[in-house]
Amino acid sequence: MLSDGVIWLDAGAVFGLVPKIMWSRVTGETNELNQIPLALNCLLLESDGKTVLIETGQGNKDFEQTRRRGGPVDHGLLIDDLARNGVQPSDVDIVINTHLHNDHTGWNTVARDDGELSVTFPNARYYIQRGEWEEAMHPNERTRATYLPQNLTPVEAAGQIEFIDGETQVTSDITVIETPGHTADHASVVNANGGESAIYLGDMIQHQVQLERVAWLSSFDVLPLVNLETKKRLIADAIANQSLLVAVHNPFPGVGRLSAGDRGRSIWADETPHGVADTTAASTD
Repeated sequence: MLSDGVIWLDAGAVFGLVPKIMWSRVTGETNELNQIPLALNCLLLESDGKTVLIETGQGNKDFEQTRRRGGPVDHGLLIDDLARNGVQPSDVDIVINTHLHNDHTGWNTVARDDGELSVTFPNARYYIQRGEWEEAMHPNERTRATYLPQNLTPVEAAGQIEFIDGETQVTSDITVIETPGHTADHASVVNANGGESAIYLGDMIQHQVQLERVAWLSSFDVLPLVNLETKKRLIADAIANQSLLVAVHNPFPGVGRLSAGDRGRSIWADETPHGVADTTAASTD
C-alpha cells in the first residue's frame, strides 16, 4: 500500500442526503470548514514481471488552489512513498486509473521546473476506460471541476494510454471490472492469486459506512441509484469470497473485509496488510 497523503473535503458533500446528526456519529469532529480528511490510498503490485500502480492520488500541482480554498495541504506524497519502497517513476510499467477525477489522477503528470507538464511514469501504459475518457474530455457543468486536463492530456500526447472497454484482464492476476455509479464508466480492480482475491474499490465509497449502510450515497456520485445496485452486488460477492477490500479514502492503509450483520447490513473490519507500518504521512505544508 502507498499513500499520497490526505485531502480535506466537505463532510456534507461526502455523505449527500444523510443528515449531519447521523454521519457525525461515524466521522467524529470536522474542522472549522466542516471538512473531514479522506486518505489517498494507492496500490503497488508486481504481476507477470511488471510493476503495476493503481491510482495516482491528488498529486502536487494544486497546492496553491488548496490553500486558497482554506483547507490544509496534506497530499502530494506518492513519489516519496514509492521511493521508500525502492521504486522510481521509470520503474512503473502499468498505471490503472479507476476513473479520472482529479484526486485519483494527480500524479499521472508532473510539473517540470520550467512550468511545462510531463508524464510522471515515462515507461508506463496507462489503462483507462474509453467511456470515462470521453466523459473527461467532454465534461458538463457539474463534472468539469474534477476532470482536469493537466492530469490527462499530456498522457494522451505521449501516446501512453491503453484504452479499455469494460472488464479487462491486464495481467494474469489483475482484472479491471466495471463498477458504475460514481461515474458511468467507473471501474474497480481485482487482484486474484492463490485462491484469494483483493478488490481495489476506487470511488465506489468515500467512507466504509457507505458499505455498511448501502443507502448512504455520496453527492459526488453522478449516478447514485446505479451505485447503490453496484455496491449491493459487490458486497454480496466480497462476503461470499471473503475478499480483501482496499478503500481509497479510508484512513491508511484502508484495507478491510466485510461480514454479514443484522438486518441485512454488512460489517467492516480493518485489516493490516503484511509489511504496512502503522504510521501517519507527514504534511507537505
